[in-house]
Order: sequence, then C-alpha cells, then structure tokens
Amino acid sequence: MKTIIVGCGKLGSELALSLCKKGHEIAIIDSDEAAFHRLGATFKGEKIVGVGFDREVLKKAGISRADAIIACTKSDEVNALVGRVAQTIFRVPKVVSRLYDPRKAEIYHALGIQTICTTTWGVQRATDLLSYGQLDSVLAIGDSNINLVRIDIPALLVGKTVKDITAFGEFQVVAIGRNNGSFLPTLGTTFQKDDIIFIAVLSASAFKLEALLGLV
Repeated sequence: MKTIIVGCGKLGSELALSLCKKGHEIAIIDSDEAAFHRLGATFKGEKIVGVGFDREVLKKAGISRADAIIACTKSDEVNALVGRVAQTIFRVPKVVSRLYDPRKAEIYHALGIQTICTTTWGVQRATDLLSYGQLDSVLAIGDSNINLVRIDIPALLVGKTVKDITAFGEFQVVAIGRNNGSFLPTLGTTFQKDDIIFIAVLSASAFKLEALLGLV
C-alpha cells in the first residue's frame, strides 16, 4: 500500500515507522528537513522536504499512485487543504487529516475527509482508517478490537431490515441517521434511501461486513 504522510512531528514520524513495519510503501513530507531525525537511521521510506499542499511536492512523493494520504502537520488549516487537494485533484482513495479543534470535525466530514485527534491514540486510529476499505471508521473502542463505522446506505440494502445485516458477536447496526435526525433501530427496522448507518464491528469481521454490504 502506497501511503503519503504530510508532517513529520510526533504523530507523523510514529505513524511512518509503524506503517513501514506493516509493509506499506511510505513517503513523508515536511518543510523542515531536521524533522526527519525522528525517523532514525533505519527508516526505509522516502523523505521529501517541501510544503505538503504543493502539487509538485505531492507529485514527487508519488501521489498519482497513492492509496492513502495522511495530513498531520501542526495546523488544522494546512491539514484540511492537503486533504482537499489530495481528494479533489489527485483522487486519492483514502484521505485522513489530523484535527486539533474537534469543533471542526463536522466540517471535515462534510468535505469527505476523515479525521484523527490526539497523538497517543492517533497512530492506532490512523492505522484503523487505512485498514477499513470503504468503511468509514469513526471511533475505535478500547484496544481497537471494535470499531464504529459509518456508511451511506448501499442501494442493495434499501427495503431490507437491520436483521439482514446483523451477525451477533461480529457486527450489528447501532444507529441510523435519517432526515436530519438519528435513532436507535430494532431488528425489524427497514432501511430507506439516503439512510446513514452506524455499525459496531469486530476488526476481524470487517471484510465479512464489506462483502455483505457489496463493498468488495
């Protein structure tokens, strides 16, 4: 998996090292060359000095073939801009931006940009987001063995019930967003067009859920 990280601070450097260990091809960008010392001498990824939202810098990092980009600089505004450039110009499949001000979360989500917050669980959170294919992971619970994911209703589910996509012990629908509101469904609740579904899913069952939803 080709992943670009913008920002080599504590979160960016730890994430780069973690993903490298998992076999990702990493390119990390920072405007301060000295920041790369956090990566250590054994880091095998590509280090690029430059501004993370500069198109030429992103091209040098290989954004045309990137599977994901994570913006984790010290600025919410820069992270949002990197996300938008990656999303709208280069059509990167996975776009994640660090967020210092949680009040901006809804704005980011409206733009289609996933977010992470604190450094301590940010590395695991970012890794989870990259691991969930087309499922939008919005919350990691406990040791990240369980995730709360958000999906827009697939056409094949319209008219079906919550029971049809429930596997007790693996995944289950916990809430539905509908008509600018939300509610807790029963097993007999019928899905409607334009619903937003929130599902609690075991990490080990994520692929099974995607298959059931027709996302793979």
